[in-house]
Amino acid sequence: MQNSSDKPIRNRNSNSLFQGLIILGDFIILNVIIYYLALLLPGFSDKIDERIKVYMLICNTSMVIAEFLIPPIIHLRYLNPIKVITRIFKLTLIQSLLSYIIFRLLFGSGGMFNAILIHSTILFCAISSARGIERLTLEWYRKRGGNTRNIIFVGNDPANVMVYKELTNNQTLGYNPIGYYSNGTIEDGPKSMKKLGTLEDLYMITSGKKPGDNHPDEIFCSISHDETILLRSIMKYCDKNIIHFYYVPRILGSINLGLGSERLGDFTLYTSHKTPLENTTNMFIKRIFDVVFSSIVCLVLLPFIPIIAIIIKLQSPGPIFFSQERTGFNGKTFKCIKFRSMHVNNGSDTVQATKNDPRKFPFGNFMRKSNVDELPQFFNVLRGDMSIVGPRPHMLYHTKIYSDLIDKYMVRHFSKPGITGYAQVTGFRGETKELWQMEERVKRDIWYIENWSFWLDIKIIFQTAVSIIKKDKNAY
Repeated sequence: MQNSSDKPIRNRNSNSLFQGLIILGDFIILNVIIYYLALLLPGFSDKIDERIKVYMLICNTSMVIAEFLIPPIIHLRYLNPIKVITRIFKLTLIQSLLSYIIFRLLFGSGGMFNAILIHSTILFCAISSARGIERLTLEWYRKRGGNTRNIIFVGNDPANVMVYKELTNNQTLGYNPIGYYSNGTIEDGPKSMKKLGTLEDLYMITSGKKPGDNHPDEIFCSISHDETILLRSIMKYCDKNIIHFYYVPRILGSINLGLGSERLGDFTLYTSHKTPLENTTNMFIKRIFDVVFSSIVCLVLLPFIPIIAIIIKLQSPGPIFFSQERTGFNGKTFKCIKFRSMHVNNGSDTVQATKNDPRKFPFGNFMRKSNVDELPQFFNVLRGDMSIVGPRPHMLYHTKIYSDLIDKYMVRHFSKPGITGYAQVTGFRGETKELWQMEERVKRDIWYIENWSFWLDIKIIFQTAVSIIKKDKNAY
């Protein structure tokens, strides 16, 4: 790192150059469209007639205002395509409305609406296509080392490794990691993450007591809040040298549940369990889908219950349904309902089913492999105890054991349990013979909670259906 007087600004200049070239391209597209519309469409030129030059001047003036209000953003490292399209729509809308209003105020002639509608529609499509080409060109340039941003990490927390991988896995983002400052070393980190010095060395540089050799554009810092003096020194240094500063929340434990921000008055707080399903709209969407889908399944199931009941009774004396207490939403206990697939036994509340479990009777074995035994759980969904998709509910005995053995095991209960789940469709269904299998299941359950979306639920339901048809080897 070095002082602001000799800090290179090539990245900022290249970004400004790209943005300027993109805007210039927009003006070229605009004028080419107007010229060819006037040339090829008599209906368009009839409305503009001898005032075509004035019309072009008006359109260009309107475009200047539109570009000022809605500048292009495709040079940004992280880009949302929907946001780009939305901005293009706003750009063309502002340009077209201004052109129409100015032309009407100057000439007062009618019939202009259709002409400008044609021109603005073509302009929107043309600029959208141009943005795609411009982005691809920029990504090609960045892959070859151009328009890069130098970055430095502070601290040896695993969170910095995750950020490093996120920034470097996609070369089109154009990030160039220089290295990291830390008192320790990053264990199992990428070999390309070079240690530049200790936190004391960094403090000497940021406080101006020692010159630096590196030229960062961005600094990612993941150190303890106790390092107040160093943090303030780094932030002050970044402000003085026009360096973007990012504080990366540290990772605690082996399972990463990202911190989500919440507002409390004037304060921004961070919670370790902020999930998409805390949003009222998302909860409503998921619940409506659960009720509608489950109602249909339950109606279809009703005529088959007597037939299933007779077969169960013929093969094994005892109740038709098996009801078991399991751990549900927020750790509350509920009764999970299934068709009974085993002979009545004393180990049903403590022992998992195995592949050749002697407790299963023939039809019960078929039901388990085909998931028919799970169908009554749709009544649990209607009651609100469960959801169609979510972490599978575990026996109380297993909850007691694994909550002591696995870090963040209970986090999986921040969501309603499901009939099927992400862990089940990614290979972690059925018996867990070893502790690592349950750990992987918990990780996948937490990932689902963090990344829930309606379409993810649909995908999991579809994958579950496919696994039933293909006969999942873990179903027993």
